[in-house]
Amino acid sequence: MEEMINDASEHSEQLIDLIWTWGPKVVTAILTLIIGLWIIGALVRTFGKTLNKRNVDPSLSPFLKSLLGAILKIMLFISVIGMVGIQATSFVAVLGAAGLAVGFALQGTLQNFAGGVIILLLKPFKVGDWIDTGSYSGTVHAIQIFNTFLKTPDNKTIIIPNGGLANSALTNYSTEPRRRVDFTFGVGYGDSTDKTRETLMTLINADDRILKDPEPFIAVSELADSSVNFVVRIWVEAADYWGVHFDMNEKVYNKFNEVGLNIPFPQMDVHVHK
Repeated sequence: MEEMINDASEHSEQLIDLIWTWGPKVVTAILTLIIGLWIIGALVRTFGKTLNKRNVDPSLSPFLKSLLGAILKIMLFISVIGMVGIQATSFVAVLGAAGLAVGFALQGTLQNFAGGVIILLLKPFKVGDWIDTGSYSGTVHAIQIFNTFLKTPDNKTIIIPNGGLANSALTNYSTEPRRRVDFTFGVGYGDSTDKTRETLMTLINADDRILKDPEPFIAVSELADSSVNFVVRIWVEAADYWGVHFDMNEKVYNKFNEVGLNIPFPQMDVHVHK
């Protein structure tokens, strides 16, 4: 019985020693963690307000805030475990090894992450732009960290990984405020080229959406098998591109018929021998 009492007394002393040794460190670490998280939250909110004042792209702002918060929290966590007595260097080494293993496992995901960062920073396109990647085309609906979302004219959603998108060629049709509309119109052999040019110029001058500078360009581009082809190049505001494109085709068809210009089409003569 006396031996049990002595053991209990010894364990109690050891427990008290541990409390006196580690208690202040643990309490200090917990207080540091709580206060540090509060300060990090305030810093991230202030950083977000600064980004908003500087008119930073809305798709970039959340990513930068998250990245800043993650970096500060990792630094805080390493400082806290150092206060408790854990060797920070050993922890960082273990964390680095684990990060390397995860990096190999998620190589494609990390590539898409890096591509998203490049797109958000360099801005080869933005939300609302019409782009063509060669395989897909549509209006940019959203730019996220891993993927970019396109909307097609028939309301389909195309999801493209950012890794390939950031490292491949693409065409952005919305970068410039003006675009050139190109047409090729054919008339029959024997029709007057002057009359054709005059008719096309009349249609161009009648459309207020077509810009006068640069001047419209009309020329004979080809003496084809069954038609004399005229190339027409006109400049419009980017928003008017498709409207002018469709309207001009219809107006040319109706006007050519009205003024007696023939629009030829391929024909085949079949000779039957008995």
